[in-house]
Amino acid sequence: MDYPTMSAAALGRAIAEGKADPLEIAQCFLDRIEHHPQTDEIYARMTRERALEEAAGASKRVREGRLAGPLDGVPVSWKDLYDTKGVATESGAPLLKGRTPDRDAKVLTTATAVGTVCLGKTHQTEFAFSGLGINPNTATPPNRLMPGHAPGGSSSGAAASITHGLAPVAIGSDTGGSVRIPACWNSLVGMKTTHGLLPLEGVVPLCSGFDTVGPIAKTVEDAALMTAALGGPALDDNNLPGASDLRFAVIDGPPMEDCDAAVLQAFETAVRRLEAAGASITRIEPAAELKESLSLGAVLFPFEAWQQWGSLIEANPGIMYPPVETRFRQGGLITRGDYDAAWKALEEIRIAFFAEHTAFDGFLFPTIPMLPPRVDELLADDERFTSVNLLALRNTRFVNLLGSCALTLPVPEPCIGFQVMGHPMKDGRLLQVGLSVEAAVRNGV
Repeated sequence: MDYPTMSAAALGRAIAEGKADPLEIAQCFLDRIEHHPQTDEIYARMTRERALEEAAGASKRVREGRLAGPLDGVPVSWKDLYDTKGVATESGAPLLKGRTPDRDAKVLTTATAVGTVCLGKTHQTEFAFSGLGINPNTATPPNRLMPGHAPGGSSSGAAASITHGLAPVAIGSDTGGSVRIPACWNSLVGMKTTHGLLPLEGVVPLCSGFDTVGPIAKTVEDAALMTAALGGPALDDNNLPGASDLRFAVIDGPPMEDCDAAVLQAFETAVRRLEAAGASITRIEPAAELKESLSLGAVLFPFEAWQQWGSLIEANPGIMYPPVETRFRQGGLITRGDYDAAWKALEEIRIAFFAEHTAFDGFLFPTIPMLPPRVDELLADDERFTSVNLLALRNTRFVNLLGSCALTLPVPEPCIGFQVMGHPMKDGRLLQVGLSVEAAVRNGV
């Protein structure tokens, strides 16, 4: 079997059927990582001994007929902000160099208990505070589909580990788009879970009110299985909806503004495919609510980030990549009163939006307005980096600000994503819906 090309679910089925050995699979991925010419740009650290030990345990469970779950024995890469016992966890930041936890993050403990195999820690942007995936202080992972262009972030190495055949599935985090942006620009599936669905204990924080755990994967099935392995809802595949059972709202207005022509064309083609499969499509334009939420986000995200890391940055100026440090420092200009007022206003928007649109199974809009920009051009111009970063994050941030869950799905055109936002805490339902959308959008009808 060609393990690097297989989905996580397919690997799990091969293991369960006795057609593949977890130890052999782990060794295959570890060897590929060790010999890949761009490994150092993708993985910050490997956990080889741990992976082999966990894979051996999975092999033993297979022989004894007591698999712990559908992903028992399947290797996983982990973003460098998930605590891993005895292994440095630095969140892509020189300011945290040498930080070594004495226990695993809670979601890693949960995933290990159901048999997943930890391959190592992947590179990311500093403290996860950028959507472009560029980190000149550690590494900028390569975009396999568009070499020389941004990989998307902040879970940049997570996505690259999959596209380069160095992991079948990866765990990222999403505060304003950090799962969905790299998934989109690498033509993968990304699941942004509802804030609070999965525990953040042992996850290096950025913004406590928005940080979420989520997988990047080859398929919606993989994303669903991995979400469950992290402690989320198990996929109920006994009552899956067909496309003709679903109602969607296309969100016009702000999410469509300043989009590349290729992005809009691919999005509209995907909508037509979904409609041709039998789905009901309605167009809505909640422009005022969305624009107000973005203005509130300009208060909330920087304030929380600065409260978390401001004192460390102040004590060590000039170490962080300048555009990222500048973004952090903006939070130091925001008062607690403005922050509290922004949260109050945002909560009202959240309640009103979903109360008005209860009839829809999901909300559709492009994942990112643009194709990946060139890395060298961004590194050469800090102002361009900042403006491009904010535009790249815009459509994904709507979901974080509205407090909901979302999937990004690849379309046939490379580096373009089709985003489906669900209702808050309806992550299981969104994954069901995602299976039907994937069939129509990715393959056509």
